[in-house]
Amino acid sequence: MKRSAFILAGSAAVSLGAPTGALAGTQSTNMGVSATVTANCTISTTPVAFGSVDTLAGNHDATGSVSISCTNGAPWSATANAGAGSGATLPVRRMTSGANTLAYSLYIDSSHASIWGSGSGGTSAVTGTGSGSAQSFTIYGRVPSGQSSVPAGTYTDTVSVTVTY
Repeated sequence: MKRSAFILAGSAAVSLGAPTGALAGTQSTNMGVSATVTANCTISTTPVAFGSVDTLAGNHDATGSVSISCTNGAPWSATANAGAGSGATLPVRRMTSGANTLAYSLYIDSSHASIWGSGSGGTSAVTGTGSGSAQSFTIYGRVPSGQSSVPAGTYTDTVSVTVTY
């Protein structure tokens, strides 16, 4: 009895492996493929470092830079706030050392005519269109003369830079 069951199983295996005949027809269709490229930007900065400043002498100038990489074709605008110094405004920012402040300004041009800020109220924003590669621009800083009452010390500030795209 066991022997006949084995033979039946072997027969079934043989019949499953037999050819089933030619295919009768074919059909085809198209499959859509899509992607949406979103506008994106990254931003990095190098600091405006004035170094040693003699407040008894004239203006002290220094430069920093901003580098923006945006998706090709994406319009962007780079703005800056007044900084963290007590009493700071966009035209006159303030570095601090304890309770003491040292006035300075940031500009987007080497002639120190366009104050870098929000793009309103007499300040300028930097604008561009993304190319897919880094686009850099220089920021011009100035510590103006006439601050002879500022005590010696190390003065610092942090300015927030924002890119809108």
